[in-house]
Amino acid sequence: MSMRRIALALRIHRKTVERKLEFLSEQGLLEHAKFLKTFDKFRVTQFQFDEMETIEHTKLKPLSIALAVTEGTRKILGFTVSKMPATGLLAKKSVQKYGLRPDERPKGLETLFKQIKPVISEVAEIKSDQKPLYPIKVRKYFPKSTHITTKGRKGCVTGQGELKRGGFDPLFSLNHTAAMLRANVNRLFRRTWCTTKKPERLTQHLMVYMSYHNQVLT
Repeated sequence: MSMRRIALALRIHRKTVERKLEFLSEQGLLEHAKFLKTFDKFRVTQFQFDEMETIEHTKLKPLSIALAVTEGTRKILGFTVSKMPATGLLAKKSVQKYGLRPDERPKGLETLFKQIKPVISEVAEIKSDQKPLYPIKVRKYFPKSTHITTKGRKGCVTGQGELKRGGFDPLFSLNHTAAMLRANVNRLFRRTWCTTKKPERLTQHLMVYMSYHNQVLT
């Protein structure tokens, strides 16, 4: 449900909904800090990371969500939201309509690694797909870790592409969590009218969900 629809249903001003989202995201951030404190004695020895895509109002303005989760327990360690340029057939049209769009994905990934580094074991096992950027960033922030890359696979219908078709999925913890994000955060649905208008609102929404995911769903 969009913030506009929430305001209409509850007969309150949209600004009230916006302020409540801001408040809940701040509470979620505090709860996440407490959650990360639980790894002070026993640091994370295995985690997976990747990026998932969504949009900022239109497909011509894509956004990337860098996501890191613990292997097995599927706890979300952190995320970042970054702007990225449109690709493929939409690239030319995006430039014509909105101009050159910055690629903030490398910076977003570094921000994510900086956030989670204090709770990661120096000799952790890290898994991701084979994107060329990933080994460079992993070596920079986790030089003593073991980085295992796996070839990306086609997604199945359920999970909106995040869950993979049949067989063993070495990135199951990450892909299952990403599918849960799509299922529980309406602005991440593949086909929806409830789209993100401001990246910071997406960040706030994800902060609220992350707290619920870690404390209730997993």
